[in-house]
Amino acid sequence: MQLYLDDGSYIIVNEGIDCSLPLKAAIDNPTAWYVNAPSIEPVRANGWVGSVKEGGSVNFRDISFNPHGHGTHTECLGHITPEVYSVNGMVAKLFYTAEVVTVEPELRTNEDGLEDRIITAASLNGRLNGIQAEAILLRTLPNNENKQHQQYSDTNPCYCDVDLIPLLNQAGIVHLLIDTPSVDREKDGGKLAFHHAYWGVPGNERFDRTITELIYVPEEVEDGTYLLNLQTAPFVNDATPSRPVLYPIHRNAEEQ
Repeated sequence: MQLYLDDGSYIIVNEGIDCSLPLKAAIDNPTAWYVNAPSIEPVRANGWVGSVKEGGSVNFRDISFNPHGHGTHTECLGHITPEVYSVNGMVAKLFYTAEVVTVEPELRTNEDGLEDRIITAASLNGRLNGIQAEAILLRTLPNNENKQHQQYSDTNPCYCDVDLIPLLNQAGIVHLLIDTPSVDREKDGGKLAFHHAYWGVPGNERFDRTITELIYVPEEVEDGTYLLNLQTAPFVNDATPSRPVLYPIHRNAEEQ
């Protein structure tokens, strides 16, 4: 099945590329922010067990996880405001124009003597010049499969410099997606400088913007323009598990 866009280009609905990390109760589930692995356990009450394997009539399990620390998640400005706004409903459309950009982070030594890997305006090397899109997916190098199982706590992961904000503003970006645990440095004394600048908190709050962290863009996906279907679970919370799906855009041969 094909869905045609206003300019005559189209997407093929069965070509969606899942850029999320699955949630599972195992030690190789990716984690960040010092949380343990997620747990998925049968309900046990009054002699009944929610496990067919253990003699129950159905599988009926409780799931315990943290959306920020256990995989792909989308968050809103409620992550850093006194009033906890919900991300539910902030992804308002089925499809967004999106750019996939692979970036080699810049290396800097911080005040603690650690080597920071930072996505800066310079590291993007002008690749947002002239771009107009609603979403951007930042794929950091190296892009190995370890990202699907990484234990990020206390590893000083890659993060973003606030000098990206003007570039994102010029490009019209309202949904920022990245394959790291956070757009900010792991240990920054609670400043969260990029979060605050991106969402205009305080004083110029941007309720239309989201950040999606811990995505995984497969190696075979080329940089360029796509349509993004940003699927979010309807949790009333500042963050929720999500599933970004990319669709390649096709054009008729005579238009290429």
